[in-house]
Amino acid sequence: MTIPYGRQDISEADIDAVVNVLRSDFLTQGPVVPAFESAVAAHCGAAYAIAVNSATSALHIACLALGVGAGDLVWTTPITFVASANCARYCGAEVDFVDIDAVTYNLSVDRLEEKLIRAEAAGRLPKVVIPVHLCGQPCDMQGIHALSKKYGFRIIEDASHAIGGRYKEEPIGNCRYSDITVFSFHPVKIITTGEGGMAVTNHRQLAIHMARLRSHGITRDPAEMTHAPDGPWYYQQIELGFNYRMTDIQAALGLSQMQRLNEFVAKRHELARTYDELLKDRPVTTPLQHEDGYSGLHLYVIRLKLDAIHATHREVFERLRVSGIGVNLHYIPVYRQPYFEQQGFDPADFPEAEKYYAEAITLPMFPALTHAQQVEVVQRLTTPIGHQTLF
Repeated sequence: MTIPYGRQDISEADIDAVVNVLRSDFLTQGPVVPAFESAVAAHCGAAYAIAVNSATSALHIACLALGVGAGDLVWTTPITFVASANCARYCGAEVDFVDIDAVTYNLSVDRLEEKLIRAEAAGRLPKVVIPVHLCGQPCDMQGIHALSKKYGFRIIEDASHAIGGRYKEEPIGNCRYSDITVFSFHPVKIITTGEGGMAVTNHRQLAIHMARLRSHGITRDPAEMTHAPDGPWYYQQIELGFNYRMTDIQAALGLSQMQRLNEFVAKRHELARTYDELLKDRPVTTPLQHEDGYSGLHLYVIRLKLDAIHATHREVFERLRVSGIGVNLHYIPVYRQPYFEQQGFDPADFPEAEKYYAEAITLPMFPALTHAQQVEVVQRLTTPIGHQTLF
């Protein structure tokens, strides 16, 4: 694509940081991963951070640390990447979805409360709820947290889109309203480690458990062992874990990128304001910035007012792609995926998610996007098809 929907921003300082690790004694399991963890924890105001090889891995070990297993139920939003639901399935749990808010596109607190009332009556409450900060916009975490106290579920914030954002003037990731928060560092995200993720928490035992799970379930701490160590070489695998470690090479890139995190998010807000102005008076709905939050603005999603344009959703999307504009759609409702369809979900149970899917298009958004490129995106969006204008 001439203009991709997202791309990394790599500086010479980033490259130097990676090269320094390549020339060091430790390519993995060295000092840079803990330094990166400390930087993220400090930024968020969280007590602990556990770096892993992807946000999917972080979601998986977060579920396991909270005791999710066979027979349990985990709820999340249908408008998210499949990993937000898959993490529960990896643990043997069942998954259900809560419809989205019509304005923020995040998990609706009203729909959540209604579903919880029905679930309590049926004796089938969720063990964990995973709200997703879609596009970087924080969910109503205060409302979700209040319901967790009433109905007894735990909370994992999927903040894969949201590092650098704020909720109620505090950093997303401080876990004030959750047990664990998860970030993604994929190349199209706000900062990158190439591939990678992180879980942050204020609970020491959750942090210890997740750190052990990311490394085969192995401990070298005598306090966790079944008997005294045989010698200084000794370690024990005390549970079934995984090889989910992040390398020092990746962490070096992430640690360097953290220096520009606020700059990256501020630039995304500048780009969003430009899009807002360019799209003013067009038959599209531009993203809302909720008064309770400061979005990380990983994505800029518009919704087409289809009754006011001369084309279908698909025609607009395809024309942009053919024109070299790397638009995307975040996301196909998870319950529409064949794997989840087999579990009997009815799209009619999620009317707002269905409306969103019928109208949403993600426009290009990344720090190096120029004003001229934004103008081109909007011009292509409104370009004539045949003898008719789109808008």
